[in-house]
Amino acid sequence: MLARASTWKWWVTCLLLLATTINYMDRVTLANASVRVTQEFGLSEEQYGNLELAFGWAFALGSIVFGFLADRFPLYWLYPVTLAGWSVMGMISGWTADYTQLLLCRTLLGFFEAGHWPCALKTTLVVLTEKDRTMGNSVLQSGASIGAIITPQVMKWLMTDELGSWRSAFVAVGAFGLLWVVIWLWMMRDGRLGDTPVRARSAMPLALGQILVSRRFWALALLITGTQSVWHIYRVWLMKFLQTGRGYSEEAALNFQSAYYVSTDVGCFLAGAFSLWLVRNKGLNAHEARRSIYFGACLLTSMSLSLPWLSRGPILLVALLLIGAGALALFPCYYGFVQELSAEHVGRLTGLLSMWVWAVTSPLHKLFGWIADSTKSYDAGLVVAGLAPWLGVWAMKTLWVRQSPDVDGAAT
Repeated sequence: MLARASTWKWWVTCLLLLATTINYMDRVTLANASVRVTQEFGLSEEQYGNLELAFGWAFALGSIVFGFLADRFPLYWLYPVTLAGWSVMGMISGWTADYTQLLLCRTLLGFFEAGHWPCALKTTLVVLTEKDRTMGNSVLQSGASIGAIITPQVMKWLMTDELGSWRSAFVAVGAFGLLWVVIWLWMMRDGRLGDTPVRARSAMPLALGQILVSRRFWALALLITGTQSVWHIYRVWLMKFLQTGRGYSEEAALNFQSAYYVSTDVGCFLAGAFSLWLVRNKGLNAHEARRSIYFGACLLTSMSLSLPWLSRGPILLVALLLIGAGALALFPCYYGFVQELSAEHVGRLTGLLSMWVWAVTSPLHKLFGWIADSTKSYDAGLVVAGLAPWLGVWAMKTLWVRQSPDVDGAAT
């Protein structure tokens, strides 16, 4: 058995950040090339929405499949197989000849991408101690914004007449994931991740079935529905809104995409930092702090109400940046709430909730496309998406029942 340095666990965490970055790079290539793809294949807005519908439903299926596989099979093999699967699908997307082939590739891409989160969260579980895990998961999550920041710039460079088209961008981003597989296999070359750190457990843990029928579980099911709606509607449709809806050039829209995701990363970081400040300086327990942060993030996403009255210009862009900051700030709160449900079933619960939300929200892209085709505008859909997180505020207030203190000594 190879000896490992004390910093090894943080190198693994950085590798997980890179995996999340690659995950989002492969995911958002289509959104960044959406105008070119729809023009080349002659697609309606509803057909473009179908591409995201297929991706989302496949992601829902993959979430439950890989959620259970991660608890049963060695991550040493499962994780790289999963990542190689979505990377290859991303590359093949660049070689598709028609809409049907692209639809199939996006479906398989969604299925394999779903495996990242169960594998990544299981990795932080077995590599990091409980006191380190929050930081590790924060590093892991930040890869989403990093991938979304980098991709527009990579695609702006690759989608030139000299270097190729949107197709070369899909192939290049997909190939990057295969390099990650090589690094993972080298870092884990002894075939194991290490001993599982001691976990905090409830004195009388509930069975998974009891949790699934509880009011708390369904509070989170509704909360993640609103959270995911705003994040993914803007992820998928922002480029079209900027280019087709407000007349920005492709280069200007790609540049703003990077700025938008910088704003989301700032919002995510500030959500964690401000939550910690509320606990240390205002006497709130962790649960109360998360509720306060979630409420504040909803106020930011509600800036969507201003979009129909804003024409092209700096005020419009500032409003979008604030919406983006609020959208990603919602997620650290959600992860914290899931961990409160059960220390014993975090992986399965994450997979089940992910399956639920992708199955429920993916048809919204088809609906969004139909509305855009009918109204010749993206405004109405973006307004509703920005208001969707308030569903979580309502659900937590009415369904999240207080119970005995948690392992941190805070009643929730």
